[in-house]
Amino acid sequence: MARREIPFLFIRGGTSRGPYFNAADLPSDRDAIAKILLQVVGAGHPLNIDGIGGGNAVTNKVAMLSRSADDAADIDYFFAQVSVLEQLVDFKPTCGNILSGVGPAAIEMGLMPASDPVTEVRIKLVNTGALVVARVQTPGGVVRYDGDTAIDGVPGTAARIDLQFMDVVGAATGKLLPTGNLRDQFDDIEVTCMDVAMPTVTARADAFGLSGHETVQELKADKNFMARMERVRLAAGAAMGMGDVTQSVTPKFAIFAPAKAGGTIAARYFMPWEPHPTMAVTGAQCLASCAMTPGSIADGLLTRPTTSPATVTIEHPSGMIDVVVDYNTGGNGFDLNSAGLVRTARKLASGNLFVSDEG
Repeated sequence: MARREIPFLFIRGGTSRGPYFNAADLPSDRDAIAKILLQVVGAGHPLNIDGIGGGNAVTNKVAMLSRSADDAADIDYFFAQVSVLEQLVDFKPTCGNILSGVGPAAIEMGLMPASDPVTEVRIKLVNTGALVVARVQTPGGVVRYDGDTAIDGVPGTAARIDLQFMDVVGAATGKLLPTGNLRDQFDDIEVTCMDVAMPTVTARADAFGLSGHETVQELKADKNFMARMERVRLAAGAAMGMGDVTQSVTPKFAIFAPAKAGGTIAARYFMPWEPHPTMAVTGAQCLASCAMTPGSIADGLLTRPTTSPATVTIEHPSGMIDVVVDYNTGGNGFDLNSAGLVRTARKLASGNLFVSDEG
């Protein structure tokens, strides 16, 4: 059986991790890429024992990088979400946490020259078409991973990476409000369907009889809630023009509750078939936008900032995440200009992965 060696970097990006590839080392056909990535991760086993996956959606993410042909970008970032248990690779969404490692990886791969002391990398998110500007610490023209910036969900500290997301409204559906409404109702649950960086369906926790401050383990164990949430998500996905989303990780789902630890609002985010242990970067932008929009499902759960840019602090199972929202007051009460976050990344390993040409 023919074997193939594929160079890779193994990087923690934000609160996720996975292999980063130079796209030139992979096939151009998505079906062929999917066959390779299923082997890389070891999909089909709860521990992903025959691959480098971590048995969790946040550790089964893949980044594929190339120089961009778009004059507005330096690097194209193509993302894939690989299933833990199923032979499934989803190319529809993107991942803002894995995005945190794209700038460092592009420099390490020689796809992007480094400056001193900071390198600004303009990144095109191939899956959604969005543009992000990443500022990577590169003193002396070398990527710096150590630093004093902490993010909740990751132990210790690392070098700061600033991400500024541009043109993220309607990234997947073309509309801020894909259904045309600030609120919809599915299975007797009222939700706001919004598309900012990641199409997300958001409900109030108390609509499900929850506090919104449950642990990941408590949410996973609540089979009735998880089943009802999925029914709402499927109906909302169809109403958002996304078709049958039974096997798609988008739209994502979230629940809101009043903050209790000094944040702006509390949220639990789903990937969507299990709770996120922290908070997705793309999801955080959509939730922050939803929280800031008058008339949305968030009404009555928070005191909205009144100046722009505003910092929206979202409480999640492992702590908090800050989203800096630059906005104007528009027809819907909210027009987003950009959203910024601070993340970190760390190179964990590099080398070659071995896969079969036969899949």
